[in-house]
Amino acid sequence: MKKTILLLGLLIVVALGAVFFAVQNVDWASAQEGVEVPFLAEWTGSGHADATAEAFVHWNEETPAEVPTTCAKCHSTTGYREFHGLDGSTAGSVAKAVPVGEVIACVACHNEAVMEKDSVVMPSGLEIKDLGPEARCMECHQGRESKVSVDASIEKAAVADDDTVSADLGFRNIHYYAAAATKYGTLAKGGYEYDGNTYDGFFAHVDGFMTCNNCHDQHTLELKVEKCAACHEGVTSPEDFKDVRMNGSLVDYDGDGNITEGIYYELEGVREKEFQAVQTYASEVAGTDIAYDPASYPYFFIDANGNGTVDAAETDAYNAWTPRLLKAAYNYQVSVKDPGAFAHGGKYIIELLYDSLADVNTALSKPIDMEGMRRIDYGHFAGSEEAFRHWDEEGEVPADCARCHSGMGLATYLKDGANVSAPLANGMQCANCHNDLAEFTRYEAGPVEFPSGAVVDLEESDSNLCINCHQGRSSTPTVDKVVEGMDANTVSDKLRFQNVHYFAAGATLFGGDVQGAYQYEGKEYFGRNMHDEGVNTCIGCHNAHELTVQVDKCGDCHDGVTTLEDTRTIREYDSDWDGDGNTTEGIAEELDGVSEVLYAAIQDYAKTTAKTPIVYDSARYPYFFADANGNGKVDEGEGAYASFTPALIKATYNYQYSRKDPGAFAHNGQYVIQVMYDSIEDLGGDVSKLTRP
Repeated sequence: MKKTILLLGLLIVVALGAVFFAVQNVDWASAQEGVEVPFLAEWTGSGHADATAEAFVHWNEETPAEVPTTCAKCHSTTGYREFHGLDGSTAGSVAKAVPVGEVIACVACHNEAVMEKDSVVMPSGLEIKDLGPEARCMECHQGRESKVSVDASIEKAAVADDDTVSADLGFRNIHYYAAAATKYGTLAKGGYEYDGNTYDGFFAHVDGFMTCNNCHDQHTLELKVEKCAACHEGVTSPEDFKDVRMNGSLVDYDGDGNITEGIYYELEGVREKEFQAVQTYASEVAGTDIAYDPASYPYFFIDANGNGTVDAAETDAYNAWTPRLLKAAYNYQVSVKDPGAFAHGGKYIIELLYDSLADVNTALSKPIDMEGMRRIDYGHFAGSEEAFRHWDEEGEVPADCARCHSGMGLATYLKDGANVSAPLANGMQCANCHNDLAEFTRYEAGPVEFPSGAVVDLEESDSNLCINCHQGRSSTPTVDKVVEGMDANTVSDKLRFQNVHYFAAGATLFGGDVQGAYQYEGKEYFGRNMHDEGVNTCIGCHNAHELTVQVDKCGDCHDGVTTLEDTRTIREYDSDWDGDGNTTEGIAEELDGVSEVLYAAIQDYAKTTAKTPIVYDSARYPYFFADANGNGKVDEGEGAYASFTPALIKATYNYQYSRKDPGAFAHNGQYVIQVMYDSIEDLGGDVSKLTRP
């Protein structure tokens, strides 16, 4: 019996040993009868198993022939396992060089430590968490440099200015196939991001196509093309992806006038202009011509004959780096070394290249033409903007913001009737409005409840979708609740500025019906602005994807209106609402005029009644500040205004309302003029020259 047990144990050990060696050595495994390794054939044909690839033979001629510790994590199975704390090692680093001859074999990933891996620390030092299986891929496909390391190298060189050549500067290489850096955008900061600019974050596609292994077969590494064809008509091969472009990208990034070409070609167009600027700058400012070869290290070479290409005899690495040139060259390389960048996060790469081009242009005697180029998308899809990037440090969009500031928040609200927290967004996803991505039908949206509690209906589902978000977040009842029981002109430290929020076009359109602005007791206000048939809803006036006004419709009734700016000249009444004596200016100018009077009344009231001067900055939260030095602008150290009275709360709320719906003059201009007039009057301002609609 004991012999039987020992024999059985020996057979198990031999079998396990066979499997272990099989997954480490494909040739040995292929020769063993009775040993079946799952997905072996798929893996064998992949780049991870290609023992002849540069990624694995690069060090064959070195002495000793080994993969150094700085490279072994991603260029050997032993190194990858050691980095993850396997085989008795300490997780987080590779301590020993690995002999050449290895590839990325099955046991690199198929082990408990790696299978449970859920986060990755990017070269910038930023950690991306809650990843799931794609963390295995991202550990290597993250690049090796970042904005942080580029800035550090410039700081270390202590260069006098951005355009001074320094021998202490050298090219920084992102490395190869840094798809994760592209995909996570500013959340990883793999590209060189220029200070003062904002950038796209994680490129969220659609459910089921969010991660590396959603789109790529994890063993063959090939794209799952057949799944893409469900939404992208005509896509039958990887090459076809170059032609893909969706309605969330209807701007001309490269300025060539073509907004139907694939994002791949848009990116190519921006890249060509950026490199043109790099070469011009190198010659004109750095004083040494530069050429690029994507297949030859170190990629950027001295262009001795100035013909723009790397010739056989030109083998000297470029050595006339300035900080400005280094940043632009780094971003150029970032765009080249991820061949799938257009699909992984094309808009992030376009932003990097655009900003590099714009920066280099500032130093050129004849800047490269950027006319017609666009850096970002229209609002709903502009992932780099504050509406979507505001919560990056928090890591998620909170429930009370997610409906309108996350990729799928509106869809979730429509389906579940509740607002829930959501992942960080990079603009709205197609599926946020479209409930079928094959037919592109949209969710049905009925009557909508506004912050005041009023329920209204545009009697058009598509437009009701819009006003679920474009309604503001406050109203007359919410402001009344804040100031309830307080004396109108007494300062209270319990009061803080009340913000309607942004683009509350739906509230403006319905006016007094939903009380989006602050409406004073005893006054009458216009309700919904009923325009002409066909142009009295959101979709009736705005393009659903571009969000732009369909100006051609306006011209049917309003002579001379051919551009968006022309709509500001429209007026149909003789009244001089702002009291400036001009009865021919457009209602937009009338509204702005009344707004100026209101702001003056606010400032006068704050100084004389609240006893603290006030100043407004439309681009800076919380918008109203204490004007300590009384110079009429927000200076360093001037904090949020804190001397509010109930009267001032109401007036500042209405002033902000007039500023944060830039189309208020068209949505319901007379309503907005009414509430501003009443605010001026309530503050004791002079309304003798004004006319209330």
